[in-house]
Amino acid sequence: MSERSLPHPNPRVALLQQEIARLEAQLEGRDADAIVQRHIKLLHTYNEIKDGAQALIGKYAVFTHTTVTAVHQELGLSLVE
Repeated sequence: MSERSLPHPNPRVALLQQEIARLEAQLEGRDADAIVQRHIKLLHTYNEIKDGAQALIGKYAVFTHTTVTAVHQELGLSLVE
């Protein structure tokens, strides 16, 4: 029998080992590091787009002599991240 098939005497550790096994099964052999790197890249892209949109909203607010908050409300955008 392998070490992983033996239940750990500490119930908390045993539960964590079960959770690890479940999560590894969900990965289905995919590289977790590659998934994380892709997620980081997507977040970076999202943040660049969001920053650009916020800059445009700021310019629009100046052009229309209003506040960024008012523009957010006008467009139905959340004021909270």
